[in-house]
Amino acid sequence: MISFNVLDDLKQEREVLENFISRPDTKELIEKTIEIMSSSIKKGGKLISAGNGGSMCDAMHFAEELTGRYRDNRPSYPAVAICDPSHITCVGNDYGFDYIFSRYLEGMGAAGDVFLGISTSGNSKNIIESCKVCKEKGIKSVLLLGKDGGKLKDLGDVSIIVPHDGYADRIQEIHTMIIHILIKGIEQELA
Repeated sequence: MISFNVLDDLKQEREVLENFISRPDTKELIEKTIEIMSSSIKKGGKLISAGNGGSMCDAMHFAEELTGRYRDNRPSYPAVAICDPSHITCVGNDYGFDYIFSRYLEGMGAAGDVFLGISTSGNSKNIIESCKVCKEKGIKSVLLLGKDGGKLKDLGDVSIIVPHDGYADRIQEIHTMIIHILIKGIEQELA
């Protein structure tokens, strides 16, 4: 016998989503992100995404839907997630875990690209370091954050915050929804 009411989890997710939707800037920030990302691709730029743990999986999902296919057949779009184990372990060993994403951006990022950094806590040091490189190189940064946005909330060009103080899974579930909306918007803007 399951020791909890599974519907309680669904109700909690609905509550987190409703809180996110009710923020006055939610629609504007998502639309702005779609415009920034679409404009970058139109001008020859690429989208580079990163996150830790489940957020890395979200970063990979974002990139593969753009290079592959989301809903309909269309050209492949330039997107990559920073998830190469040899790069991560090399940089982690030589420079430290805080620099695994920023070193990639130093080598592969260019002015006009867009970085999507995902952090449910809003305090991931390796995303913070990435934002510094973005500013230095002229790379736009969009951040998907949780809780109150943490230290990252003012470091990106756009910060989309899912306000939830509980476990990260609820934040990640909303981040996945946002990612799907971004992909849909990019596809429509580039169609």
